[in-house]
Amino acid sequence: MELRHQFDLDILLSCVKMARSTFYYYSKKAGQPDKYERVKSLISRIYHDHKGRYGYRRITLLLKRYGMAINHKAVLRLMEEMKLRSLIRVKKYRSYRGDIGKIAPNILNRDFKADRPYQKWATDVTEFKVKGRKLYLSPIIDLFNQEIISYEITDRPLFKGVMDMLKKSLPLVKGAEQLVLHSDQGWQYQMQKYQQSLRENGISQSMSRKGNCLDNAVMENFFGTIKSELFYMNQLRN
Repeated sequence: MELRHQFDLDILLSCVKMARSTFYYYSKKAGQPDKYERVKSLISRIYHDHKGRYGYRRITLLLKRYGMAINHKAVLRLMEEMKLRSLIRVKKYRSYRGDIGKIAPNILNRDFKADRPYQKWATDVTEFKVKGRKLYLSPIIDLFNQEIISYEITDRPLFKGVMDMLKKSLPLVKGAEQLVLHSDQGWQYQMQKYQQSLRENGISQSMSRKGNCLDNAVMENFFGTIKSELFYMNQLRN
């Protein structure tokens, strides 16, 4: 602005390749108060309170709990302006290998609410890298209260790990009515032995549609949380 007293405005704008309308827009905006000042303050506080673990989606949820009606796209834009980015980049282990066996219907159909225990379960497999080694966690979660029913940890993504996890959960199935166990289309869940075990124990098998991670969002969220808040931000020791 100081150079305007020495040079013609058109010359200055041509040097920086800026349109006259753009110049006046930002000149007018510079004198206005920032309507997102309070939101930015809260975003910064949430981000730093959680040590950079939270991305724009989780920060949006917390803002709404504080009574702020704001779109996640607006939060993303503000975080980009503030140079705030989640430190966590979760890479999901993919177990899909094409059609192995029978594909089950999507009974759950993204209805993740259960009104009693042992009504709706979900499962999946995720990968951890620990000191140069790969470990695979296979849990079953109850959608009623987010309780982990059973789990198995192996150093290779073997079918035995999934079956051992399932066997640990079966004593709890006795007396359960219309229990649904949901998964993605991973090859483990298409194996005949796995599907037969479900049928023999009165469990209805449900599968996500191919390429639809939101169909098993509960497991996606669980893995994302355990990795971002426990695994990635803590240095493991022997």
